[in-house]
Amino acid sequence: MSAKFWVIKSEPSEFSIEDLEKSKYKTTYSDGVRNYQARNFIRDEMKIGDKVLFYHSSTEPNAIVGTCEVVKKAYPDHTQFDSKSIYFDPKADKKNPTWFMVDIKLVKKFQKPITLEEIRSNPKLAKMRLLQRGNRLSVMPVTKEEFELIEQIS
Repeated sequence: MSAKFWVIKSEPSEFSIEDLEKSKYKTTYSDGVRNYQARNFIRDEMKIGDKVLFYHSSTEPNAIVGTCEVVKKAYPDHTQFDSKSIYFDPKADKKNPTWFMVDIKLVKKFQKPITLEEIRSNPKLAKMRLLQRGNRLSVMPVTKEEFELIEQIS
């Protein structure tokens, strides 16, 4: 089965591409997803070898800042069980976890971030899910063509 392509959003104040670059093996887990649709993408569709656009959100400017690869398939997000975590879910059950995460590894940090405005102004990216009004998912699919075009722009 061929690789799928994704955007994973992260707030740089919480975890930036620079943090990922400094991480052991340039690898981290993507914890804290608390949206069912995004969870379903992680749990049901993301696989080892999938390609990821790493996106800085809630910053100025919002931008795609690099590419990553999924290196560990979905497993239970430990923060759902940690009462001290902001991602704690009192309804989560260890025998039937609600929330999942994957591990990603940095492939390339872009020299220059590709801003949301740049993406928006490119007609070839007009249908990109990231641009759709009201789409606030922290994990979402992109097409192979969109992924490759972002790589070319970088």
